[in-house]
Amino acid sequence: MTGKPVPGKKKITLDTITVTLPSGVVKERRVVRPGHAVAMLPIEGDCCYLERQYRFAVGEWIYEAPAGTIDPGETPEETAFRELIEETGMAADTLISRGKIYPAPGYTDEVIYLFEARGLSPSGAYGMDEDEQIEVVKVPLREMEEMILDGRIIDAKTICLAYHYFRGQTGQ
Repeated sequence: MTGKPVPGKKKITLDTITVTLPSGVVKERRVVRPGHAVAMLPIEGDCCYLERQYRFAVGEWIYEAPAGTIDPGETPEETAFRELIEETGMAADTLISRGKIYPAPGYTDEVIYLFEARGLSPSGAYGMDEDEQIEVVKVPLREMEEMILDGRIIDAKTICLAYHYFRGQTGQ
């Protein structure tokens, strides 16, 4: 089975592939291919903007960094600028790359490119999708660290962005 589309808004495929493991063992594996994405940590002074968003797959509201799927022909940077406007109504002057992550490499080839967004200003545009339930919240950066430690932030991409931000602040 190759490239079987999964019904829904996004183009996700489920492939069954044959792989030869480093040990020489040959196995069939399934790979979820959702496409690649970006996540941004918008920073203004000593605060950042997060989203409080309802995620149906886990059945709860979670805090997370704004994020979105890369459209065909877009660079990660273009997607980050576009998604920041669509999800928060803010434009950024500058994006600082904070690397990339593989959120679940055991079953998907998805890559999420991480950015810090600086030089924020109202964009006049705010284009949330009809199936999104998002509340943008301004959070002091030190509180974001506490929210991770006390379990209010449990989203992996957001934790990774916070890690890169705080490591960068200490010069390590």
